[in-house]
Amino acid sequence: MMRTAGRPGRGRPRGKDVLGGGSGRLWSRNFTSFFTARAVAKLGETMLPVALAAGLLQYGYGAGAVGLATASSVACFAGLVIFGGVLADRFSPRKLMIGADLTRLVSQLTAAALFFTDHVALWQMCVIGAVNGAASAIFQPGVASTVPRIAADVQAANGAIRVAESCAQLAGPALAGALVGFASPGAVFAAHAGTYALSALGLLLVRLPPERAPGAPTARFRTDLAVGWREFRSRTWLWGVIAIWCLLMLGASGPLVPLVATQVITGHGAGSYGLVNSALGAGTVVGGLLALSLRPRRMLRAGASALFLFAVFPAVVGGGFGVPVMVAGAAVAGIGNAFWGVMWATTVQTQVPSDVLNRIHAYDVAGSLAMVPVGQALAGPAAGVFGTDRVLLSGAVVTLIVAATLLCVPAIRNLVRADPPVSAAGGPAPAAPRGTGRPDAGLAPHEPH
Repeated sequence: MMRTAGRPGRGRPRGKDVLGGGSGRLWSRNFTSFFTARAVAKLGETMLPVALAAGLLQYGYGAGAVGLATASSVACFAGLVIFGGVLADRFSPRKLMIGADLTRLVSQLTAAALFFTDHVALWQMCVIGAVNGAASAIFQPGVASTVPRIAADVQAANGAIRVAESCAQLAGPALAGALVGFASPGAVFAAHAGTYALSALGLLLVRLPPERAPGAPTARFRTDLAVGWREFRSRTWLWGVIAIWCLLMLGASGPLVPLVATQVITGHGAGSYGLVNSALGAGTVVGGLLALSLRPRRMLRAGASALFLFAVFPAVVGGGFGVPVMVAGAAVAGIGNAFWGVMWATTVQTQVPSDVLNRIHAYDVAGSLAMVPVGQALAGPAAGVFGTDRVLLSGAVVTLIVAATLLCVPAIRNLVRADPPVSAAGGPAPAAPRGTGRPDAGLAPHEPH
């Protein structure tokens, strides 16, 4: 369906050239502003779980209440993100993202005020969580289409953003813990609100040309939704990865967080659990850095190969190894997971036409999240029946099966990188007319989809 100009990857700037400021310089004003916005927002997002848990526990609520407040946000996000994708394709994604940041700024300031005035109730936090989830559903789809428009090298941009987000994941919980200890949970919510203000400011500084011509006809909302679904299911490599990924979420990633926390804290203490989490974050930084320089021609094949490394983490925890081995295993898993993440994000952003990219990304996010709460809900009962160690070891096996299955699907393993951003309506890389053949036809090296 899509043809790139020349051989894929030829003539593209290498990672070091992009970072060093060559002709394909990554750090333009637009990308720097967007990068800063994402990094700051991620820092705030990683602070929120600490503030929410500490705040509700302080007011006498238990772990179930914390889970309910968190679930209210996740449920709204998962339920609305597809509609957010349609809106992002119909209107300006940048303006929608700014509006979402400002909405979350107000909601988090409201939460801070409730904690500062000692008027905290669970239903209030659930409502605030739902508002945040809805705003995130509006925000997230626009991320996918913005990166190709502001970066000459999409892979390097995704790698840089992944490194920054990983660093934020390392710093955020520690910063939130310090604020809770020296001030109060309300201070964390106030700081979190500040990160959304800075994110909105960064996005405000991004200058992008309009994608839709003035006065261009706009289809009905339901039609846009249907077109997005048709574009999604017409690409075997896309829906194939999401379908296989659901197995990983159900059998490995979903149960991983609660079971690893239980296993490590029970056996080695909370301090060891923090160390293991830090190692996982450090591994994601390394994986992001590797993704900045390695340029595989078949990105999903390389990413799926790296995903085998993620199996090490549940294996070493479930195997009952000591803290040093668990730390090493977490770091190795972080490398594999981050490298896959950059390969996948870059593939979607460069293989999908820009006029449907936001909707495709929304279906991607919704599908990826679908099995997470199911896996988390089944983790406890399964551990009670089979034992935590066996469930974690099973998660390692599931990860290996998922990575192997990804490599067994020809449409996934043979997909060739397409560096130039693709646009069905025109753009840097001309696209073939819509409807000229099957989207998955011709996965040979000279004709990547």
